[in-house]
Amino acid sequence: MSIKSLLTTNVSILALTIATTVALTMPVQAKTFKYAFQGDAQSLDPHSLNETFTLGLLGNVYEPLIDYDKDMKKIPGLATKWEATSPTTWAFELRKGVKFHNGNPFTADDVIFTWKRMLSEGSDQKARAALIKDIKKVDDFHIIVETPVPNPTVLNEMTQMYVMDKEWAEKHNAVKSSSPKDAGRDGSYATTHENGTGPFIVESRQPDVKTVLVRYKDHWNKDIATNIDRVEFTPIKQAATRVAALLSGQIDLVFPVPVQDWNRLTKAPSVKALNGPEARTIFLGMDQSRDELLHSSVKGKNPFKDVRVRKAFAHAINLDAIKKAIMRGASTPSGLMWAPQIQGYNAASNTPYKYDPETSKKLLKEAGYPDGFTVTMDCPNNRYVNDEKICQAVASMLAKVGVKIDLLAQPKSKYFAKVLAQGGYDTSFYLLGWTPASMDVYNVFNSLIVCQNKEKKAGSFNLGNYCNKKVDELTKIIASETDVAKRQAAIDEAAKIIQDEVGYLPLHQQPLSWGVRDGVKVAQRADNVLDYRDVVMP
Repeated sequence: MSIKSLLTTNVSILALTIATTVALTMPVQAKTFKYAFQGDAQSLDPHSLNETFTLGLLGNVYEPLIDYDKDMKKIPGLATKWEATSPTTWAFELRKGVKFHNGNPFTADDVIFTWKRMLSEGSDQKARAALIKDIKKVDDFHIIVETPVPNPTVLNEMTQMYVMDKEWAEKHNAVKSSSPKDAGRDGSYATTHENGTGPFIVESRQPDVKTVLVRYKDHWNKDIATNIDRVEFTPIKQAATRVAALLSGQIDLVFPVPVQDWNRLTKAPSVKALNGPEARTIFLGMDQSRDELLHSSVKGKNPFKDVRVRKAFAHAINLDAIKKAIMRGASTPSGLMWAPQIQGYNAASNTPYKYDPETSKKLLKEAGYPDGFTVTMDCPNNRYVNDEKICQAVASMLAKVGVKIDLLAQPKSKYFAKVLAQGGYDTSFYLLGWTPASMDVYNVFNSLIVCQNKEKKAGSFNLGNYCNKKVDELTKIIASETDVAKRQAAIDEAAKIIQDEVGYLPLHQQPLSWGVRDGVKVAQRADNVLDYRDVVMP
């Protein structure tokens, strides 16, 4: 070999060595995931607002004892094992070596503190926490959970009981939950700061502008699928702006996508639409409790206490028209308050009210309202798929039978602060959506259908206080009956009572409607929760 060739070879080897060394010492390029939703999370307090999107985002920061995987199957979270030791007790073994984001160790004391905090006045999670009678500490990593009655669904409910650090909460005067009306902008320290055990830490937050999260390097689970190191979440209210951001490549994922844009995304070269059935029922509720409505032209009485008026409203709403014109054929009209994916669903009971405006006019006349009346309708405008448009359509349909609707459509922060318990249930007629976190019908009954009972923490989302003692008795059976046939019989009997009395006005199950950039892998869960653990970037 010539001297020239030898020198050339040595230089090449040296260059290769330097390049290899640099490659090995340089950090792997961080993956940033950017997504948008139509509204913001309402608080960083995991016990404040029981709302799917808020809890979904916080489920990446805080963790429960039992979690869901991408297929909605229960998996170990902060608990590694659990077993029933009697019909009303469960023994849990807690995960060792877990640290909160500030470095504090996770122990049984944090679980007990969390349960008690969820029962505090400002909490929107009281109904869920009230399913547990007591939690006893055996030692730092073993607890006994006791329920008042045998409850086959309590484990499912625990998937959204996010554990907080007792020491941290005490240090920052956050031992009680903030209220939904604080909306994450005021109130306790926990509304604007976090200290969970989850795989992501909130790096910065500007409510209604942007929230940035980064990976928690000391997270106990090293086997989660995601390769992202940073998440940038931006609330974008306008659907057209969200879709444009996705198409331009500024955003990796947006939801919800207007159903009318599905074909547009499918035809676009760099994005695609993800859709499927969601386990969420959209419905209308009415104040059936007050002797006089808060927001109505009728004085001295409450027209919604008359079943004829409720039936008139039911027959005035054309669910098929809403499906066709507003939801572009993507919704499923419903006669039940729970979706087909929910345990306890019976298709034979799912008969929507018949659209019959002439019957509506007749019923209103019989009830003493031949010229109809005026009532305010509360509606969110950035929470559900086409929520404000649905309310506008309902208002138009009711106008045809003589009922004038004053539509008050607001961002969900103002809407929930007004209509929920902490706002004094300040509503006469409203639109709401519900996905039971347990994926079981008892959650629907306990939260939406049983009579409001502040002492028992039941019916807290029954905003209009529909109340039937027989349904309450059947709910007790639904809660504790382990015989599937007997339990289903109780569910079906209750469903018929609710429908005959027009306790609620179910509209439809809305579709899952996401748009995602090509190459980005996500898991689209039936509860419409985006879990960062399942996001993989190209």
